[in-house]
Amino acid sequence: MEKIKLKELLNLLEQELIRMGYKEATLKYYRTNWTSIVGYFEDQGEEFFSESIAMEYVDKKCSFFAKEQAGLLTQSNVYLFRIVRMIGDFQQHRVVSRRYMKSLSRVNEQDHIDLLEAFGLYSKSCDYSATTQKSYRRISANFLSFLEARSCPIGNIVTTDLTDYVKTLMGYSYKMVEFTICGTRAFLRFLHSKHYLFDDLSGNLPCIKSRRQIRIPSVWEHDDLLKLLNAIDRGNPSGKRDYAMILLVARLGLRSVDVKGLTSSNFKWSENRIEFMQSKTKEVVNLPLLKDVGWAVIDYLRNGRPISDSPYVFLRHLAPVMPFSNEDHLHQIIAKYMRIAKLPISGKKKVGMHSLRHTLASTLLEQHVPLQQIAEILGHQDTDSTSVYLKSSLNLLRECSLNPEVI
Repeated sequence: MEKIKLKELLNLLEQELIRMGYKEATLKYYRTNWTSIVGYFEDQGEEFFSESIAMEYVDKKCSFFAKEQAGLLTQSNVYLFRIVRMIGDFQQHRVVSRRYMKSLSRVNEQDHIDLLEAFGLYSKSCDYSATTQKSYRRISANFLSFLEARSCPIGNIVTTDLTDYVKTLMGYSYKMVEFTICGTRAFLRFLHSKHYLFDDLSGNLPCIKSRRQIRIPSVWEHDDLLKLLNAIDRGNPSGKRDYAMILLVARLGLRSVDVKGLTSSNFKWSENRIEFMQSKTKEVVNLPLLKDVGWAVIDYLRNGRPISDSPYVFLRHLAPVMPFSNEDHLHQIIAKYMRIAKLPISGKKKVGMHSLRHTLASTLLEQHVPLQQIAEILGHQDTDSTSVYLKSSLNLLRECSLNPEVI
């Protein structure tokens, strides 16, 4: 893309923000910061934008890197960093690819808004999970916003547009890029099926080879998991709820979305089992209701659950009393008790609810439970998804090692 001088770049960026619906007060805030950034570049004798020089400006302005390392960044420091990142994104792609203002709609053209509604109905007819439907809608809205910024009508989409769109995903995690491409493919298939596109362009998006078996799942040390459970105050209602929810994941391997979706009918008390349909696979899973898990749920139902007509077992305890949202992955519950138990929270290791599910799988493998049986417990549709947990155990890897003299 043609390189243009910083002042001209900011002028084009301002026009794009106006098109996206940014308010005058917000634009004034951006202009003030842009003026300071331009002044710094002029002092350095630079006419063109460079993210490295811009970050020098940010660091001198608020000691950004030192504060980041110490965990002392303020909201204003983060906003300043986002301003620089926005300029860098726009310089590369001529679109504002990240959602900097959550209150703003990504899509402004009425035809595109109607298209999103139609795609939502299409996704529902495909029997996607509620979470996938919402994610695909967000992905398709981002793609439509990209097209609006380029003044590209739906019917005129070509492969180079798709390639340029994928380039805007640079810097995101591999998993996010993979999922975004998957959602965009679904949207392109929808456009073709409804005759908005003459050709099915879903196959023109770049393919990313699955790296599922490369990642190493985050697992808990046994002692740390005990510390986490012991940190829960089971004398108060929310503690009873959190303890039961965590046990359902740690002892039975439920996904957090399935824990949130449990109703009283899922518990077969007379048979000591729990039966539910997985949100992800739509498969029915039957699991034994272990005593400690069952009594934790009973304790919550009898002594902790707020009075409510909701059919869901687990509810938020702060007003309004209601079920947890689809977007709530319950990470904050784990983080809360990690802080109480004085367990380290590091960005290098995931410590959400799903990590407890990983831990159960790894523990069962170390106990030499067959992969097929573990797959059934976790609700995996194939053992390839389960075998990744071999990587989380050094003991199991040692058992799998080969003797070169025997080969």
